[in-house]
Amino acid sequence: MSSPATSPRRLFAAEVTRPEEELNLARAALLVAKEEYPQISVELYLARLDQMAEEVKDRLADETAPLLILGDLLETLFVRRRLRGNRAAYYDPRNSFLNDVLDRGVGIPLTLGMVLLEVGWRLGLPVEGVNFPSHFLVRYRGDAMDLLLDPFDGGRTRFEDQAQELLDQVYGGMVRVQEQFLRRASRRDMLARLLTNLKGVYVNVGDHGRALAAVERLLLIQPTARGENRDRGLLLARMGRRDEAAEQLEAYLELAPEATDAERIRDIVDDLRAGRALGGDDEVATGEM
Repeated sequence: MSSPATSPRRLFAAEVTRPEEELNLARAALLVAKEEYPQISVELYLARLDQMAEEVKDRLADETAPLLILGDLLETLFVRRRLRGNRAAYYDPRNSFLNDVLDRGVGIPLTLGMVLLEVGWRLGLPVEGVNFPSHFLVRYRGDAMDLLLDPFDGGRTRFEDQAQELLDQVYGGMVRVQEQFLRRASRRDMLARLLTNLKGVYVNVGDHGRALAAVERLLLIQPTARGENRDRGLLLARMGRRDEAAEQLEAYLELAPEATDAERIRDIVDDLRAGRALGGDDEVATGEM
């Protein structure tokens, strides 16, 4: 059993306070998983990522051409190791736990993308995350061209001007690609997306305790995120922790006194303080996968 100083939550908090270039994405993601699976060894799973990179190095010997290394990396992950998108159970929370993705070989675009990024970085490849709407991507930044890699589709490669094809699959041609859709995702962005995914999964099945845990870790990354401060209060209210909920929602109103939902939140606070039953309009926001 871990001590308070070495609890997964404390270790996660310490990791996400590091500068971007020092933040270990895989370690932080595994610390998220360790709250669900206290028995897992973070170091063991990090070593498995090291091993994947060594497999590529062993096959390529002294090869240094980045595109050849990238090609073998994609072959290693999606053909030899058979990593694949979990289309049958997309909203299974296990798809968001990096240990489960490595053990089971299935995940969502984000967690499969994290594996691709982590192994790619170990190989010195110029890869980065892309917070594409509803479908996380990885970008390879080459000297001559940039490529978009789809980890959910076996590492399928596209040129950036083909991104509309993917967007059409998600939105049926109703949304046009915008510049911000293809911006680089920082490590904190990816961790926030991971926790937003978990939050959404748990809210949708009524698991308020786990949803709250996801929100509280989101607040370690983004302490002043207005929506997360509000949702922490709403989840506390759903769990019957009325005084804490009222305090949290009052803090939200201080952060966002002119928010469009401010009047509704004030009504909820009044009900909490008066001990009245809450209505059904306290919806918690859910995010994209």
